[in-house]
Amino acid sequence: MEWRELTMIVTVSKIAFFGLALIILSGAKPISDVDKFQPEYKNRLFLTANNNKQMQEMQVALAGRFYQGLAVIGFSDGSKYKFGYLNQKGKIIIKPQFNGAGKFSSGLAPVGIGNKFGYINQTGTVVIKPEFDEAESFSEGLGRIGIRARYGYVNKLGKVVIKPQFEYAKMFSENLAVVEINGKTGYIDKTGKVAIQPQFNGAASFSEGLAAVEVKGKLGFIDKTGKIVIKPQFDEVAHFSEGLAVVKIKNKYGYIDKLGNVAIPLQFEQAEMKENSYYQEPAAFSFSQGLASVRIDGKRAYINKNGSVVISTEFTRASNFVEGMAGIEIDGKIGYIDLTGKLVIPAKFEWAEPFSEGLAAVVVNSEWGYINRAGKYVIRANFNKNP
Repeated sequence: MEWRELTMIVTVSKIAFFGLALIILSGAKPISDVDKFQPEYKNRLFLTANNNKQMQEMQVALAGRFYQGLAVIGFSDGSKYKFGYLNQKGKIIIKPQFNGAGKFSSGLAPVGIGNKFGYINQTGTVVIKPEFDEAESFSEGLGRIGIRARYGYVNKLGKVVIKPQFEYAKMFSENLAVVEINGKTGYIDKTGKVAIQPQFNGAASFSEGLAAVEVKGKLGFIDKTGKIVIKPQFDEVAHFSEGLAVVKIKNKYGYIDKLGNVAIPLQFEQAEMKENSYYQEPAAFSFSQGLASVRIDGKRAYINKNGSVVISTEFTRASNFVEGMAGIEIDGKIGYIDLTGKLVIPAKFEWAEPFSEGLAAVVVNSEWGYINRAGKYVIRANFNKNP
């Protein structure tokens, strides 16, 4: 149940998927830069949003995290989805009108208009016209865009500063971005110049100065010169977080340090894949706020960086910590614990997002809302009416 985040909310075959961020990498190409929590909450009944004639005919389908004071809200009329933005008082600031929507970053957010993508500001005004086949939220001053299956980058003024030319590309991280040229992945700088030659079968974004790469079916790490500093030997890896990275060999997970030394032995075993499941939860998550969720004897617990269990094994699922809170599952319901392991918000939710800017989106009885850190609802299902 590691929180995971997608950069865009899109619709696929009338099913809307939205994000929840960390990362497990596999040898599959290209290596994904999203983490490990896969939404499993399906078949939800949607909510009626009153106060607006158009909204009365549509129902709340999705509620995202807050970024820069706004969260994506998705509505369905039974056949299609439209996305807009909600503020922290529960008021819809930008009405649902877009076919896709991403989080705000640097004051801008990518949105789908018709069959193209552009960017809006926080008033909902289109500031970069929709002319791209794909668009992602800005990262380090640049937004990744795609035109006819080639990828490049725009600045906040909408100027294409790195023309779409790559077969694949990721957002910038630590001043470098993964790109694919002629079937191999490498890295470019913000001028578009190749900084690390495309030579890998797969590559992940840099984190804490290192990046995971795939060589001959195994994963290791390079530094910013492109030098392999940790030999490719792992079946799965996660990005470095707080000085450690999750690694997997065969069916066991553990942690290494930046020298490639085993910091916590590979001892956490992967659970068997559930029938009809499209996602298998890793046995170990990245460290966050000094703790990591791991699987021990079929339950989730939290360990510290010495590998010692500090929060006992009693949870069916347990997320990484965000803003001092972690989602945990008990008897099929989700609640929240604090960094001491104390259950501070009872397990009563059918779905729960991580806290972001002090609020978390949750579902009870198929109804969406937002709670604060005390577990109190501050935004109810009727998003046009302040609580």
